[in-house]
Amino acid sequence: MKKIKKPIFEINKLKHKTKKLHERNFNKFGFDLHPSVSVVSALLMLIFIGITLLNPKATNMFLMGLQEKITGNLNWFFVLSANIFLLFPIFLMVSKFGEIRLGGPKAKPEFSNFAWYSMLISAGMGIGLVFFGVAEPLFHANTILPHTNSTSQTQALATSFLHWGLHPWGIYSLISLALAFFTYNRGLPLSLRSVFYPVLKDRVFGKIGDIIDITAVVSCLFGLATSLGYGAQQINSGLNYLFNIPQNTTVQVIIITLITLVATLSVVSGVGKGVKILSELNIKIAGIFLIVMLFLGPTLFIFRSFGNSIGYYLNHFFELSFFSENGNSWQGSWTIFYWTWWISWSPFVGMFIARVSKGRTIREFIFAILIIPVLLSFIWFSTFGATAFYQNMITGGELLEMVKSDTSTALFAMIQSMDIPNVVKTIVSVIGTFLVISFFVTSSDSGSLVVDNLTSGGKLESPIPQRIFWALTEGAIAVSLLVSGGNEALNALQTGVILSGLPFTIILLIMMYSLYLGLKTDLHKLKEYREESLIFDIVTTQLPSNNDSSSEDYLK
Repeated sequence: MKKIKKPIFEINKLKHKTKKLHERNFNKFGFDLHPSVSVVSALLMLIFIGITLLNPKATNMFLMGLQEKITGNLNWFFVLSANIFLLFPIFLMVSKFGEIRLGGPKAKPEFSNFAWYSMLISAGMGIGLVFFGVAEPLFHANTILPHTNSTSQTQALATSFLHWGLHPWGIYSLISLALAFFTYNRGLPLSLRSVFYPVLKDRVFGKIGDIIDITAVVSCLFGLATSLGYGAQQINSGLNYLFNIPQNTTVQVIIITLITLVATLSVVSGVGKGVKILSELNIKIAGIFLIVMLFLGPTLFIFRSFGNSIGYYLNHFFELSFFSENGNSWQGSWTIFYWTWWISWSPFVGMFIARVSKGRTIREFIFAILIIPVLLSFIWFSTFGATAFYQNMITGGELLEMVKSDTSTALFAMIQSMDIPNVVKTIVSVIGTFLVISFFVTSSDSGSLVVDNLTSGGKLESPIPQRIFWALTEGAIAVSLLVSGGNEALNALQTGVILSGLPFTIILLIMMYSLYLGLKTDLHKLKEYREESLIFDIVTTQLPSNNDSSSEDYLK
């Protein structure tokens, strides 16, 4: 008996175009590289690093001045854009578009929910929670906030919720959804060029597509390099507290080297093994660390702070979200800084989330991204932020002064100020240091996989030597900047990445329209699929019980 052919999405043409794109790759010496994207990205990277190292201080001052002008004059633009990037995914989630499954109607998830959530959080902002969990709420609690013209611990935590909650994950959900949809539902390569197909059509396979991918590669490499540099400094701070290991460039270079080597081993094993295992380990250790701090710290004070701050955040959500400051003092240094950072970081995080999200419906996909990581962020900031408030009051403001002098020491300075036995302080500090290391390894390996995808023309799998090359390249960039230019070079590179937030904001706005066009087509196809599936099921239930030629005639 012949089967009735159910409707399928028209992706054969696009798969053929993708194959043609991959045929242009350089395939020698264990590499599978798209020539234009790889070579131009490398040249731009070398030129920028060279200029930075020639005069790190002057470069940093120039870029900082440019950043202040952009954030000061266009803060309203970034504020409105960030809100649009949050509201659009919510609209998709609650509408009929939410029924569309990434990979087609029969696609199944590749990873368990726990593994999936772990990878989302680890790649998205896991290390940021550890780095800023103590420092940011403490800074806000001792500053007159312009959107309230006052300050309080509740407002300070609610402001941290704004920066680390729904808005950044809305940005991530938008770009990761677009990448996953056009890759798994259209057969296009897993690269930034693919999300513009409804607008640019076949031009995404040419020079315009190359330019889009080059922008993403440079942003990812620079972002990862600066993260490795700053991460090494925080790990060095933890080791200094624990073992009196000196805080200097030599130690930090050794830390970057070790992190890079472990990340390389993870990258070689692939997403399904190394990255998945490390991400799950991160979340388990983070959970243990969070629970320990919750009970060692002022537990009741933490619970009250969490409830008060959640209430304030939700009650003043639109006021906080749409506030634009006149000038560029506080908001440029905090909110706009974060919005541009999340946007410039979004190609990396979005590609990684897309890579591990096949088989999820759009509704499940967006709901998970907007709820699970956001709730964890709120709990984390409440626990560490409220503990910092309490310890700062106990020490008469000494904790705040220590954090101001060196933000990378914030977590360990707070632990040392707590009224607990020294042996417990040591154990907690060890857990915290290990967590920082683990999160940075995960950021490095997942980042290497993303750069690998982009430079191979969007291939999901690439040769092992190529994975090793990009993992080592990230570490080499971080080491060269740290040794030759120190903090000034790292600051210049970070500022350069943040400046890319402006063009990426425009790219995301166009991407949103492109995604809507693509989803409209799939929603219509999904309706046809269900109608024909229903007819198929009705007809087959009425088939004669015997399996003879009359059954086939009846079905026809």
